[in-house]
Parts: sequence; C-alpha cells; structure tokens
Amino acid sequence: MRNILIIGAGGQIGTELTTFLRDKAHTLVISDIKPLQAEGTIYEELDVRDKQKLEEIIKKYKINEIYNMAALLSATGEQKPKLAWDINMNGLINSLDLAKEYNIKLFWPSSIAVFGPTTPKEQTPQHTIMEPTTMYGITKLAGERLCEYYNLKYGVDVRSVRYPGLISYKALPGGGTTDYAVEIFYEAIKHKKYVCFLAEDQELPMMFMDDAIAGTVQIMENPPENIKIRSSYNIAAFSFTPKQLAEEIRKYIPEFEIEYKPDFRQKVAETWPHSIDDTPARKHWNWKPKYSFEETVKIMYEEIKKKLTSEVI
Repeated sequence: MRNILIIGAGGQIGTELTTFLRDKAHTLVISDIKPLQAEGTIYEELDVRDKQKLEEIIKKYKINEIYNMAALLSATGEQKPKLAWDINMNGLINSLDLAKEYNIKLFWPSSIAVFGPTTPKEQTPQHTIMEPTTMYGITKLAGERLCEYYNLKYGVDVRSVRYPGLISYKALPGGGTTDYAVEIFYEAIKHKKYVCFLAEDQELPMMFMDDAIAGTVQIMENPPENIKIRSSYNIAAFSFTPKQLAEEIRKYIPEFEIEYKPDFRQKVAETWPHSIDDTPARKHWNWKPKYSFEETVKIMYEEIKKKLTSEVI
C-alpha cells in the first residue's frame, strides 16, 4: 500500500507530480508552506525545516514513500544564499533522518547545478569534476553526498536524479536560471517579443516536464537492486540555446522578436554543462526520454496559447 507524501507540492515539479501520483497512491498527502488544493489528496501545511511536524505527518498517515521537492532554486538562491542553505540542507537532513527511522523510500532531486566551471561541458559524464560556484549547486552537491552516506551507512533507500532545465506549460517557473525557456512562450504569444536574461548562444541541457516526472516515478518504482548510484543519476533529453529556441518559436509566430540582456543569471548558466551523458541511468533502470526539442516547442506553444486564450475569455 503506497502512502505517499510530497513535500513542496506547490512548486513547478511538485504540482505535476501530484497529478501523476494521484492514481498510484492509496493515500497521497501534499504539503507546502502555502495552502494547496488537489482532487484526491490530503493537504498538510509544512515547512520542510520543521522536523517535528514532518514526523507527525509521517506517523498520522503511515507514510512509506516521500518525494522531497522543497528547495530554493538557483537564481533565488544567489539572492538569499543563507536561506537556500537552510531550506535545501536542513530539509534534506530531516527527510533522511526520518526515512531512516521509519523505513521510508525517499526521492530527493539534484540538479545540473552540481557541476561547475571546471566540469567538462560537452556530454558531461556521470562521474566527473564537481566544483559548483552557486549556493544552489553547493547544496545539491552536499545533498548528493549525504544521500549516498545515508544509504551506505544506514541502508536508507534514497533515490535521486539530476534535473536539467525543465519546461512546463502547467505550472509557472519558480526562480531558476532556465526559467527563460518557459517565460519566452508567454511573452511571444502575448507580445510577440521577449527580453532574454541569458546570452543568445548559452547552450544548456533541457527537458520537457512530462519526461522529468516520468523519470522521477520510474526510478522510484524500480527494484532497489537496479539503483546502483545513490548520490544522483544524470538524466538528459536535449540541449539548445536561446537563439535556437527563438528560431523554433518563429515557425509558429514568424514576427517574434527577441532581445538579449544577460543579467546575473548568465554567470550562473556559464558554469553549467552544455550537454549531459546519461548512460548509467539508461543502463541501470532503463531511463529514456520521450519528447524531442521540436515536439516540446510545439506542445508548449499550443498549450500556452490555449491557456492565454481561455484567460482572456
């Protein structure tokens, strides 16, 4: 019987994960620091740093599976570094300690932010130099080491993937460096122009949200013997630059114009890989993305246009 808790269920990933897991759980508890409503779920207010409240929820609903999606993301983390450390690290420690105590299977997301300026940029391998220079990346690297430590030392069944930039039409982005790849569609459809905060040639690994959610659930549903890496797995789909994305959008909006005004997020993006090698994930638990770059752009354009049209009506 799967009694699942999603922490940070109101975020960009948590929102869609809630929908995906609803039919898979006997009990699905969603939690966040702000009120949430989702059909077929139970809501509990929770700050992930509050270990006592987290333990109460675990005991109350006999939770045996946790998805801890609560985090301060890269761009926000650079503006509030101490808060990023507090939420990202103490939230993870609380989850790991309680997973150990109550024998809970735990998912915790890492990110391509664990890599840094000294990491090989092309086809970044699973095991490589990791020297992040952002607070978000530092917390994710420290978190990976903690996950592996708790697995080796205490046998905690913790699983993780390193998300690339995620593209979704369902939930708005939440303060990440790759947010431009979602914002651009809203601005292109509404105003036919967009001012991009990254340089035109800044190539980054990206993924359609449906693939990220499917991969998240897939790694959790695999038997433990298939999960041979307990820090975090590389997963990848495609890479593109803002210029390439703008050109693809022009297939649907020929008059679309883009201007480039890189801000502090450009410095963050420059430390990240251009492309990712995810061979171990493909070999160990049969990971494979479904959506291509072109398919993703088509879906994003159609769905956001639909959403904006219905808002006007």
